[in-house]
Amino acid sequence: MSTMNISLPDNLKHFVDQQVASRGYGTSSEYVRELIRRDKDRQQFRNLLLEGASSETTEPIDTSYFDSLRERATKQSSK
Repeated sequence: MSTMNISLPDNLKHFVDQQVASRGYGTSSEYVRELIRRDKDRQQFRNLLLEGASSETTEPIDTSYFDSLRERATKQSSK
C-alpha cells in the first residue's frame, strides 16, 4: 500500500475527525478511502448511464417492458 500525505485547513481536519469518531471509522485514512471508493463508484455509474443514454434502443420501453423485467427478476430471486 502506498502512502499519500494531504494538507487540510483546520476546519476540514476537524470535520474529518468528527466523521471518524461518529461514523465508526478507525482512522481518518479509512474515512478518506471510503470517500474515494464512493466517488469511483459514482463515476462508473455515471459512465454506464451515459453509455446507456447514448445507445440505440432495441425494443420499446413501455409498461410491458418493465413488467417483463419484473417477471424475470422475480424468477431469478426465487431460484
